[in-house]
Amino acid sequence: MHAPHEILARAVAADATRPALTYYDDRPDGTGERIEISRKVLRTWVAKASNALQEGLDVQPGSVVLVDLPAPHWRLAYWALAVWSVGATLTVDAHEGADVLVTADPDSPVAEDSDEVVAVTLPALARRYSGELRSGVMDEAAELASYADDFTPWDEAEEQDTALVSGGERVAYAELVDGLPDLPSGSRALLATTDPGRFVRQVLQVLFHDASAVLVHGTVPDAQDPRWGSEGVDHLPQDRTAFGG
Repeated sequence: MHAPHEILARAVAADATRPALTYYDDRPDGTGERIEISRKVLRTWVAKASNALQEGLDVQPGSVVLVDLPAPHWRLAYWALAVWSVGATLTVDAHEGADVLVTADPDSPVAEDSDEVVAVTLPALARRYSGELRSGVMDEAAELASYADDFTPWDEAEEQDTALVSGGERVAYAELVDGLPDLPSGSRALLATTDPGRFVRQVLQVLFHDASAVLVHGTVPDAQDPRWGSEGVDHLPQDRTAFGG
């Protein structure tokens, strides 16, 4: 089994400073920010989120975590990897029962019905959630930094345990990197899918193949956009081996 935390660890060991994810917020009402996250920085975000889940929210194998964040967003990427690091089940289906909800909308009906909620602020420089939070809701922007930069799971998932629930489909840990296109080592893929289940598996596949990704949030990427040349993108969504769509 190619465990997600082992895939990330191998990518960091191969080249810790290499970009893992480069994020463009192209939404009409977005921030317009460009965020570049190295493999080492991604591992730190994953470790902090994993510690928050394990120590702060008692998440472990058998737990279900609903991550209600937009795709393709870098925060969705590290929260997905964190859920897998603790050996829990990640669901992106809002109707699925969950022990913990990670969301950018802590006032939604789903959040109101959830006992454990993590409120995520999407912009990179946010230091606290901008609105009012009900008692007991974790403010990721304010609290995540207090968790350790290294993570050791209390227990690990088995191969047959459910890693992902997406579109009603259940994917076991042993199947997470199966059935996705290969990438040449060192390649740079453009990811633009708005399907969160597809996106989190694509991120894992990029790391598995020692590649990196450019995330475009909010628009369908134009193959002629000069940004992709400057970013070194060599796989676009219309390519057979690309990850868009």
